Formats: sequence, structure tokens, C-alpha cells
Amino acid sequence: MADKPEAAVKRIHRIARPKSLAETVLAHLRSSIVHGDLELGQPLSERQLADDLGVSKTPVREALAQLRNEGLVLIFPQRGAFVFTLSAREVAAICEFRSAVESAAIKLAIARNPQAFAVDLERIVNDMAGAQRRGDQRGYLTLDTSYHAAFFKHCGNAYLRDSYERYAGKIAALRTHLAVKPLHTKLSFQEHKRMLASIQDRDIEATIAILDVHIGRTRATYSAEIDDIAAADKEMPEAS
Repeated sequence: MADKPEAAVKRIHRIARPKSLAETVLAHLRSSIVHGDLELGQPLSERQLADDLGVSKTPVREALAQLRNEGLVLIFPQRGAFVFTLSAREVAAICEFRSAVESAAIKLAIARNPQAFAVDLERIVNDMAGAQRRGDQRGYLTLDTSYHAAFFKHCGNAYLRDSYERYAGKIAALRTHLAVKPLHTKLSFQEHKRMLASIQDRDIEATIAILDVHIGRTRATYSAEIDDIAAADKEMPEAS
């Protein structure tokens, strides 16, 4: 019998691989830290987390190791694991990192994918406005993270994207910590809208100027009220 023509051969679609238990635990713990369900500096017991999640300690241990790589968990010899804390110096360093990579991503996104970039951001801003009207703070903060992630989605540079994604959880957790200050969130949203308008105009210089104000205010706001977090850092020995 002759072989069937290539066009007539039915293709079998690959089944998506389900997440492993460790990946599921990782996603849960990352979300709990980012959204503030687990507080900054809170101790993390492998046994307690395993009991709470109904799993063995092995996937919890694997998840904590990955979260340490992302900067969301600190692990101390003889003391165990803790949700990360930040000193004013670390906040400054994160803001410097954000300014560098986000500015670069915006320039490339406007140059390479200006229309898709603007459309994506406009949709996110509209959704943010809706979340604000509903009083959905968690939804708003998730959209805030998506807004900044869009810079890297459209920049066409995987190295920039991967560098940012490594610390995106830590940046999102910092954003959650600042959300208790209503004025900060209000000003932040205004800046998101102004950046969108300048991106729609393809004005790179104006967009970067707004971004600098946006990130700079985060640094000033957080550093001004950092004493409790810095004090927690001082009580902890150096993490492994």
C-alpha cells in the first residue's frame, strides 16, 4: 500500500505537561509572598508549610531553594528560611536595576513594536481603572506587574526579559508593601497613564522621564519608612 500523502496524515497534538508538585508549591508560595499573604521577614517552616499544603517536605524544600534564587526567600544556617526583608540600600539597588533595564526595554519596544506595545498597555491601563473602581487591590497590583512586564514582552530582547523576570517577584512584593499608602498608588496610576500617552506618541524621551519619576518615588517612599524592615535585617545573620 502506498504511503499516505503528507497532507493527509493526521497530526497528533502534543499534550501539555501538567505542572509537577514542586512547581505547584513554588507558584503558591511565590504568590503568597508577592501578595503579602506571607509577610516580609516571616519565618518559613518546611514542616508547617508541608502540613498546610498537604504535601511532603521535598517539594517545599525545592520551592524554597528556587525562591531563594529569586530573592524572595532568605535561608540562614541553623535558623532556617524566612521571607525576604529589605534595607534602604537594597531598595535603592532594586530601583537602579529597574531604571536601567526598564528604560532599555521601553526604548526597544517603541522602536520595534510600537503599535502592539501601545495597544497592550492601553488594555492593561483600562483593566487597572476597572480594578480601582471595584476596590480590587490585588487585581490592580497584578495588573501593575503586567504593565511593567509588557516593556519586556515587546522589546524583542530575551536577555533583558530574562534579567527582569528573575527579580519580578521581588519587585511585585515591594509593590504590594507600598500599596498600603493610598497616595502612592494614586500617583503611580497617574504615571502609568502618562507613560501610556507618551508611548502612543512614540516619545521615548518623555516616557523615560516619567519612568524615572515613577521609580524614583518608589525609592523615596519606601526608604523613608524602611526602619522596621532595616531593623529586621540587622537581627538576621548573613544568609547562605
